[in-house]
Amino acid sequence: MWIAAKCIITLVALLHLYFLWLEMFAWTTRAKKVFKSFPENLFEPTKTLAANQGLYNGFLAAGLLWSLFIENHEWQFNVALFFLGCVAVAGIYGAITASKKIFTVQALPALIGIGLLLAQQMV
Repeated sequence: MWIAAKCIITLVALLHLYFLWLEMFAWTTRAKKVFKSFPENLFEPTKTLAANQGLYNGFLAAGLLWSLFIENHEWQFNVALFFLGCVAVAGIYGAITASKKIFTVQALPALIGIGLLLAQQMV
């Protein structure tokens, strides 16, 4: 169970590193292909806002990756649970306010990770 939880934590962290790259470094190029419903003329004016979002995604990824290297099991569990919770809340909020797809891409993997962590804790 713990290996599955670590795999999901790694997946969520990698997704957020991708979001960081997309929003900070590829907003006016690659992001146009990813966010097709976003008006093309708004990519350049929102470049700084997207970079700020990307930075926050990087913080989430850093916290999740950090949790994988903590040796104390209780701290590892708590840090992973905290950052997965942050991702889940952000994903749910994004699904409500921006696009339902955000739930599947962001919140669902985090919720699966939380479920695996909690199930592992009960064993």
